[in-house]
Amino acid sequence: MERTEHQNNRKGVPEVLAPAGDFERLETAVRYGADAVYLGGKAFGMRAASANFGPEDLKRAVAHCHKHGVKLYLTCNTLPRNHELKQLPEFFQVSREAGVDALIVADIGILMEAKRLVPEIDIHISTQAGVVNYLTANELYRLGAKRVVLARELSFEEIREIRQNTPPELEIECFVHGAMCVSFSGRCLISQYMTHRDANRGECSQPCRWKYHLMEEKRPGEYFPIEERDGGTYLYNARDMCMIDHIPELAEAGITSFKIEGRAKSFYYTACITNAYRTAVDEYLKKPSGYQLPDWLGDEVTKVSHRQYCTGFYFGPPEDGQCYEDGGYIRTYDVAAIVKGFNQETGRLSVIQRNRFFEGDCLEVLAPGMKPWEIIVSALENGKGERITSANHPMGEVSFRGTTVPAGAILRKRMSN
Repeated sequence: MERTEHQNNRKGVPEVLAPAGDFERLETAVRYGADAVYLGGKAFGMRAASANFGPEDLKRAVAHCHKHGVKLYLTCNTLPRNHELKQLPEFFQVSREAGVDALIVADIGILMEAKRLVPEIDIHISTQAGVVNYLTANELYRLGAKRVVLARELSFEEIREIRQNTPPELEIECFVHGAMCVSFSGRCLISQYMTHRDANRGECSQPCRWKYHLMEEKRPGEYFPIEERDGGTYLYNARDMCMIDHIPELAEAGITSFKIEGRAKSFYYTACITNAYRTAVDEYLKKPSGYQLPDWLGDEVTKVSHRQYCTGFYFGPPEDGQCYEDGGYIRTYDVAAIVKGFNQETGRLSVIQRNRFFEGDCLEVLAPGMKPWEIIVSALENGKGERITSANHPMGEVSFRGTTVPAGAILRKRMSN
């Protein structure tokens, strides 16, 4: 399939890579500035809980991405068992027919089979492979890998050393934002052990987010907090990663692609975080030597549901990498509506409601590449043109007085305490 080049999808310019758990999130990622998206098919993906993409959906997704000059990478990064291997030829054939730009793989056998069956598709080595040194990166390159997604446990110093000792043609991708796994490079056994849901097959039940107490063998039913706190301890609960404050360091380390975690997250998360990193990268490219992150971009990453943030392992093992107090998310905003269009003649803004909002509410506009601004809901009407005091019907169309807002923009509302 033909595709046009994204203005920032050039050699030497960091790629903003966004997650897409379904078609709505894919459209959102494209709208809010992703250079590339990654998603899963119905098999061999590490996010079994996401809707994912069947063969026809995948073709449609690739067509939409390529129309807008965006690349699409398909995950094939589980560790498949013997009985699953017979599905591989069909999976590869579907990938070829859809026109995906790359396959993300973790298993060396899958890598070699892909090179034999679909040699025209680029191969990216998943973070699940745990690449932590240039020797491994070089061998994978010799085997045909176009890109390595480095292990999240690496520091800037280690990443720079890998970049300096690998061919410039080998692309380097690193996670820059999202949930962190308590295990090494996502290879976790806790879920399988406790719930018989295998994290290495995309079925993680996230027991690392649960609260734990200590129980002594001869005192059954008598629970002790692991620390001296009444609520117990979230022993394994890692903070989320956020590198929005460190765009220059990421670029100067030689990272080709800035990857955002979150295929299981909402379309709003995809919009907000993709927009933040897209805008931050663009601002950096305008003036690399004097770059300073705009304050509003630092605020944006706090307006999605998230755990406390840290910088992962980029500056060495984090001293503040765990959330011991609770396993919950910080959430300050709700999506009120999606903008359908603005009528210049009537001066009214038509929106599709997602959550309840009221006449007189102050809503914030999240539009691609723009600093958010506020609008007040006034003269609220339902789809029949009748005045109403509140929008009560999710996915229903309503309108109110407003100004020009791009179609597809998100209107969000600060949650009350």
